[in-house]
Amino acid sequence: MSVMTPVGEPPELKKYSGVQRAAALMLALGRDHGGPIWEQLSTDEIKELSSCIAGLGRIPSAVVEHLLVQFSGEVSSMSSLHGSFETTERLLEGILPADRVKEIMEDIRGPSGRTMWDKLSNVSETVLAGYLKNEYPQTVAVILHKLRSDHAARVLAELPEELATDVVMRMLRMDTVQKDVILQVEQTLKSEFMTNLSRAQRRDPHEAMAEVFNALDRSTEEAMLTALDDRAPESAEKIRALMFTFEDLANLLPAAIQTIVRNCNKRELALALKGAPEEMKQMFFAGMTERAAKLMRDDMAAMGPVRARECEEAQTNLVRLAKSLGDRGEIMLVDPKSDDAMIY
Repeated sequence: MSVMTPVGEPPELKKYSGVQRAAALMLALGRDHGGPIWEQLSTDEIKELSSCIAGLGRIPSAVVEHLLVQFSGEVSSMSSLHGSFETTERLLEGILPADRVKEIMEDIRGPSGRTMWDKLSNVSETVLAGYLKNEYPQTVAVILHKLRSDHAARVLAELPEELATDVVMRMLRMDTVQKDVILQVEQTLKSEFMTNLSRAQRRDPHEAMAEVFNALDRSTEEAMLTALDDRAPESAEKIRALMFTFEDLANLLPAAIQTIVRNCNKRELALALKGAPEEMKQMFFAGMTERAAKLMRDDMAAMGPVRARECEEAQTNLVRLAKSLGDRGEIMLVDPKSDDAMIY
């Protein structure tokens, strides 16, 4: 038996749930017309609606026209609306206080789910275990106690054996957990773990592109970066910097460090090391003679306070030098994601 489509209702509308239809309506209304409605919603309702808006994607104009008949004159010329995290944030910024918008956006950018425990069940066991291994065993026991049993089991398997055993013993002895303890754990998860997770998911597209370029062969990489230099030089520079960073110099062999030391501008090296971790400083000092290392330390001390920007620029120049030496085959650049050394 065929299902009849109501008169005037576009067939695409069947794909949208009630919440999705409400979300599309609010997106179409925008700040001015939608403001009074948003103000009447609770925080949970705003979160649910905002999360739905962020996941809408493209909405056919026929659907928009059906949902907003009174605005058909304006909407009929649209090919579509586009719901995304960015459009959701812009919409809320004109309606709600900045701190409330920040809280809502960090919440909806994280894993989906209405409650904290729903959201946590959608987090990878590896990611969650990585966070929990630094928590008190009793806290871990409370959290795993609240998760679905299958997800808790996968997280447990990712934890260090000694911690996992301790957590299991505590779960066995656990009585009903007091409500205020649960609320405290929820708040900690929200303020620390979920917030950091949502921030981590806002990935700079240059980072993703740097990974793509790292996987290209050398000639293709050079050709594409050269082309990008002409069209978007700032993006090309960002990708180059992300493909090999100052911290990656820690993976170089001692002979490579010595070559960099011989070829670099000594003041730039002093500036670069001034803002470097102690381990990085010691690694470069080990590539110098004892006398040269002492002179370098003296130069760094004599500089006094320096701007962080100057240190970063010097570090960037040191990375450029390392890549240049690598291109000429004078040093070996080690891929930090591999045990094999690669000549660039």
